[in-house]
Amino acid sequence: MARMPDLIERFRAGDPDAVRAVYQEHAGAVFTVARSIVRDRELAADVVQQTFVKAWRAASTFEGNRQLAPWLYSIARHTAIDMVRAESKPTRGGHAPETDVGVQPETFERTWERFEVRRAVDALPETEREVVRLSHLMGHTHEAIAEQLQIPIGTVKSRSARAHKRLAAALLHLSANQDEPDVVFTTEDTT
Repeated sequence: MARMPDLIERFRAGDPDAVRAVYQEHAGAVFTVARSIVRDRELAADVVQQTFVKAWRAASTFEGNRQLAPWLYSIARHTAIDMVRAESKPTRGGHAPETDVGVQPETFERTWERFEVRRAVDALPETEREVVRLSHLMGHTHEAIAEQLQIPIGTVKSRSARAHKRLAAALLHLSANQDEPDVVFTTEDTT
C-alpha cells in the first residue's frame, strides 16, 4: 500500500484508486460502526456504501493533517442514524404500506458483471463519463445535463451516443454467453 500521507492526498484529489484503497482499508471498521447502530446486516452494508459515496464527494474538504478513520466513522455514524430514522418513518401519501419482498442473493456472476460495467464506465473519457453519470446515475434529462454542464444539448447527445457505443463495445463479452442480456445500451434520445 502507498504511504499514508500520499494516499490521503490522492484521496483528497478524488483519485479513484486512492478511494478504492481507502475503502479496502476501512470498510470493515465502517461496517462495524454501522452495524452497531442499525442492527441489520443489509442496512449496515447500505450505510457502508453511502458512507464511502459521501466521503468521496467530500474528499476535497478533508483536512489532510487529520486522521482519516475517525472522519469516516463520523460519516458512517451520521449516515446510520439517518437510515434508522428513515426506516422508522411510516409511509406517506395515501398509498399502501411498504412490504418486504424476498431478494435473491447476489451471484458471483452478477457481481463480476457489475465490476465490468464500472470498469468500462471508468475507462470512458471524462466528458462522456460525466454525461453517463448524470444521465443514468442521477436520472437527469439531456436538457438538464446541458444546463448543468453549460454546454449545448447537441453536445450532450453526441457525448451520450459516443459513450453508449464505447460501452456497448466494451461490454459485448457480457452478453456473449447469455440468450438475453440484462443491460441494453441504446443511443436513442430519451428526452
